Amino acid sequence: MTKRELVVEVAERLGFAQNMVADIVQGTLDAITGCLASGQRLEIRNFGVFEVKKRDARVGRNPRTGQEVAIGEKRVAVFKPGKALKEYVEGIGPKPTFGDHRDETAQPASETGM
Repeated sequence: MTKRELVVEVAERLGFAQNMVADIVQGTLDAITGCLASGQRLEIRNFGVFEVKKRDARVGRNPRTGQEVAIGEKRVAVFKPGKALKEYVEGIGPKPTFGDHRDETAQPASETGM
């Protein structure tokens, strides 16, 4: 699924305009990116944890020449799925809920006057 497909699916599910959902998705991704860039950990209960891990410097090998190559230390973003998500994906658990969520039959705020 691409980001665009995600926007279309969420917009259809919730009855919001695609441009509004695109802004929300982009804002969410920006917040996650900013959190990780500052070295923070982001946990979404039942979904998983995004965090930054440090990889130590090491010596690698060029597969073509066999020559040793120094590989510097770096930070990488990692995602570890939560237990509920993992079980659902494996087909052994129910569809997880992720904390506060709207009823899928609820109307968007624009239709309810909120």
